[in-house]
Amino acid sequence: MPSSTKGKLTGERPLQGITPDSLLALHEAGYRIVRERIGRGRLLDVGCGHGFESVRFLAPGRQVVGVDYSSEAVAAALASYGSQGLNVAQMDALALGVRTGSFDGVCSSHLIEHFTDPEPHVAELARVVADDGVVCILTPNKTADFENPFHLHLFDFDDLQSMLGRHFGDVHLQGLDTVPEVKAHFEARRKKAARLLRLDVLDLRHRMPHSWYVWLYTRLLPLAYKMLAKEEVGGVTGITADDWFVTDDVDDTTPLLFAVARKPLRVEPVRAVAAKESAPATT
Repeated sequence: MPSSTKGKLTGERPLQGITPDSLLALHEAGYRIVRERIGRGRLLDVGCGHGFESVRFLAPGRQVVGVDYSSEAVAAALASYGSQGLNVAQMDALALGVRTGSFDGVCSSHLIEHFTDPEPHVAELARVVADDGVVCILTPNKTADFENPFHLHLFDFDDLQSMLGRHFGDVHLQGLDTVPEVKAHFEARRKKAARLLRLDVLDLRHRMPHSWYVWLYTRLLPLAYKMLAKEEVGGVTGITADDWFVTDDVDDTTPLLFAVARKPLRVEPVRAVAAKESAPATT
């Protein structure tokens, strides 16, 4: 898989050659377990970014469509992987421009946490998947996540189970965990970040407008990654996707939650129903 360093690092999406090995391995492991649970047919990868993970879904008998809200990411994905058969389009994950029940498999990896209200996104996943299809969702475990201004709604095990149960008749929730050495690596990074955050003694980042915090984060993170480049980027850590595994023993230290959802109920979010009920009658 060729590396790509094109694109602006924001902390919102991983970039090969820039993002630390541990985070790239985490994302790769997530896509691997999704591939193991989907069959042939049409697959939709929502929030595909630059497409370097989506392209791994390509296989005989499987058509892959990646969608992302960013026109820059869509253009990069098409330029890199369109010739390999990856279809990419710009779409809003809260209102996907595809027909109901038109995909055999749907992947939402590290996306659901980016919405203040993720319910419409889950409803869309249930809408676009076929009656006998499968939806796979990966998201950080609330108790193990790093502070990230792009993460607007974090889930613990019970919260995610409850939300998915409102939109699917069959939900199997597990964790994506890693070996002790990688957990220690993450803990060391977390402690470094905590030391930096303690410099904000007045907690200004949480008092300022959220858009200001995001602006600062997207400018300071590249500096931090450059400082770590020799230690954590380009394979020097030895951390790979093979260091990650699916588990039923989810605790506060499990980095990711992994859900496989089937039997879509196609129930509209409460917010959308309320909006319809309050709308003026038309003739």
